[in-house]
Amino acid sequence: MKINEYIDHTYLKPVGTNLEIDALLEEAKTYHFKSVCVQPAFVEYAKKQLEGSGVLVCTVIGFPLGQNTTPTKVFETLEAIHNGADEIDMVINISNIKSGNYEALIDEVNQVANACNGKLLKVIIETCYLSDSEVVATSQAIAKTAANFLKTSTGFGPAGATEEHVRLMKENGGGKEVKAAGGVRTILDFNKMVAAGATRIGTSNGVSLMKGEQGSGY
Repeated sequence: MKINEYIDHTYLKPVGTNLEIDALLEEAKTYHFKSVCVQPAFVEYAKKQLEGSGVLVCTVIGFPLGQNTTPTKVFETLEAIHNGADEIDMVINISNIKSGNYEALIDEVNQVANACNGKLLKVIIETCYLSDSEVVATSQAIAKTAANFLKTSTGFGPAGATEEHVRLMKENGGGKEVKAAGGVRTILDFNKMVAAGATRIGTSNGVSLMKGEQGSGY
């Protein structure tokens, strides 16, 4: 695939206005990125503005902490899809992992997957808070679900994606695809994540990557 086909062009800052979202959408159309990833409040607007462009609309659920109840995440998902979301990136309840309650994790992911009704689901596990063994166990648990992707990070934690975590997720995810998000600022970063097994890159540095420049965003 070409670089642009990997990129979920992202703006998730809480201070964003329509001006920032308009810029994001125009960049996505110019470079034909795979998707834009925006907060739920902008999904309907983004869908209208991207009509006919071929760029998908992705949004986030339970973001950024994942501590919402499962019924709340299900409702968020249903509303996002009603408003035009093509893809859903949900944050898991990390407390379930830290408590070793992987059955609750599996149940939550499957409930959200069911609400997706065929739309692509990526599951954010926020690897910066997990040990390598927890990344492995979480990937193995999500392998048992109806999700499509494992995703490393929200971009709002203390660190983003690493090659090693992407590799562990790919090796233990039961064939699920992997999205690396956070910290991909250069083509070298991009290539390392793809080599480790990522088939999607979440970044606000999409334009810089396309130009071969150093990005400054997350």
